[in-house]
Amino acid sequence: MMRRENISTCHELMAVIEEMGFLPLLSSGIAGFSAEEMVDEDCRYVTFDDGGWDWPMWKWKGPIITEGDCVYGKFFASKAGFVSRRWWNDFCNWRRSLSAEPAEGSIEQAILLTLQEHGSLITRELRALCGFTGPKMRSRFDSYVTRLQMQCRIVTEDFIYPHDRHGKEYGWGWSLLTTPELLLGPEACQCEHSPEQSRHLILEHLVNVVPGASESQLAKLL
Repeated sequence: MMRRENISTCHELMAVIEEMGFLPLLSSGIAGFSAEEMVDEDCRYVTFDDGGWDWPMWKWKGPIITEGDCVYGKFFASKAGFVSRRWWNDFCNWRRSLSAEPAEGSIEQAILLTLQEHGSLITRELRALCGFTGPKMRSRFDSYVTRLQMQCRIVTEDFIYPHDRHGKEYGWGWSLLTTPELLLGPEACQCEHSPEQSRHLILEHLVNVVPGASESQLAKLL
């Protein structure tokens, strides 16, 4: 079993994600079950007197997605987290069974078709192409995208950062969104199990790898 506390490097966190299969980024409501709670104090969010900030763990998200064998998105109670590729087929199988395919002519379908046409887009580009450009449209659009992530129909491919005049990255980064079919291939969203079988396998696994969590707590996240 991998060390799951005082993690101090991106690659150590990758190894834990691979072992556990599922890991929320920030607090999940289950004590200790998040990357935020597992990393060393030096890797957590800190502010400086000049108004600046640093958050090493936050900066690891991109490399974990692009170099690690996992998928990232808002998967856990509409909050972000990682799912290892080993478990993605079953997770996708279960989540997609909870809601119907986006209806013809729906906003959800328009969002997915736009991503399929362009391959990947940062959120603001996707929002503009889908016509959500008016006042107060941002939060409404984001709610559609979050629902599609919870359904495992949209994932984050990477994070894009603006650069200052010295060429240095800054800010929180923009999510580069795509579909799992485009990122991983159509076979990644196919599964030999029934949705209920997938749910059972995931829950059985999580009960064993998340000590102290009750089955009802874990089931709620699924």
